[in-house]
Amino acid sequence: MWIGGFQKLTLLDYPGQVACIVFTAGCNFRCPFCHNGELVTGADEVRPVAEEEVFAYLEKRRGILDGLVLSGGEPLLQPDAEDFIRRVRALGYLVKLDTNGSFPDRLEWLLQERLLDYVAMDIKASPARYGDVVGRDAGDILPRVRRSAALLRESGVSHEFRTTLVKGLHREAEIPEIAAWISGEESYYLQSYKESEGVLAPDGLGCFSLEELQRMLTAARKICPGARLRGE
Repeated sequence: MWIGGFQKLTLLDYPGQVACIVFTAGCNFRCPFCHNGELVTGADEVRPVAEEEVFAYLEKRRGILDGLVLSGGEPLLQPDAEDFIRRVRALGYLVKLDTNGSFPDRLEWLLQERLLDYVAMDIKASPARYGDVVGRDAGDILPRVRRSAALLRESGVSHEFRTTLVKGLHREAEIPEIAAWISGEESYYLQSYKESEGVLAPDGLGCFSLEELQRMLTAARKICPGARLRGE
């Protein structure tokens, strides 16, 4: 598997678990606010991390770490992601997947095989503006994202949906349309864009104020009562 980064410890990225993060290289989206921009556009230039380095670390940390987060990029682009996950689980670790939801067939298989313990899926924008936000034509993307969301709702696997809110891309008035992707008693997080050196295309992007985020949360909760601000 093409591993572009390896973070050996996180207390934040896997709810309730002590974990490490593997970042795969490559993505089929071009979200300008992506904080792993190098993995998206400069993937060929990223020094790959050997799988065996990851598994040697996991062997040493058995009984200390609880799980592994498979993030990216988009992990489901990797043709051997399933094999990697099976090896991780064989060591007794939980696996959390971060995904943009555009590969529902691969997601469905992993869910059916009971290879995932937690899934975090991004809802990037309202349907009308999805293409603008992900940087590609959304005609074929929208039905895939809808199907992935439905698969998660029906899977029985712990999961969350999340939207990164970016001033310059999102508007307060769009929140009901975004939340409508996942209406009901779902775990849904609104999270603020954060400026960093790794952002793919930061020009024109900014952060909403806490007051603005609170208004958006109020709007989201009318459709998804369990909506929360990440870090709230």
